[in-house]
Amino acid sequence: MDCAKIGELIYNLRKEKGLTQKNIADKLNISNKTVSKWERGLGCPDIALWNDLSEMLNIDISQMMTGELSLNKKDIGKISRIRFYTCPNCKNILTSTGEATIFCCGRKLDPLIPKKNEFVNVKIKITDVEYYITTDHEMNRKSYILFAAYVKNDNVFIRRMYPEQSPNFRIPYTPNGKLYIYSTKFGFLNIDNGFN
Repeated sequence: MDCAKIGELIYNLRKEKGLTQKNIADKLNISNKTVSKWERGLGCPDIALWNDLSEMLNIDISQMMTGELSLNKKDIGKISRIRFYTCPNCKNILTSTGEATIFCCGRKLDPLIPKKNEFVNVKIKITDVEYYITTDHEMNRKSYILFAAYVKNDNVFIRRMYPEQSPNFRIPYTPNGKLYIYSTKFGFLNIDNGFN
């Protein structure tokens, strides 16, 4: 560990948050001289303090330990590049439109990679203002559709689903988009029929 780089990062993040050395010291139950020592690169935080310090400064512990923030390229805002993530523990659904490091329940999540649908029979009926989508997917506590997402240009429509409910749903009519379904049994599926 490079204490000088870590100290400089702590200093910059502290200033960015508008905190004083005393604010950090009080929250960590240490002296403000200790924080000053870190910021001058004369020592590193004790291992027991890393978690609280990273929470206070809103930084990932692993990045704080390197002393550098790895910045992503500027997000150009193309919704069609959206990435979906799901937490295997709490079933949280998260999205990003660019490179992101996403954690949930203490785990780093990888973006879902859509695969060709060969598992679920999906039928699409078009009405005046919406698509009515029916599936034959089971909806019990062990195997169900967690969410369906329809992506078109600068819009994303996400339908959250739960066990025991109907696997059928409606989404607004916007032709030429992409429909994805995340099944707890089959994974992230690309549904590529009927959206013209």
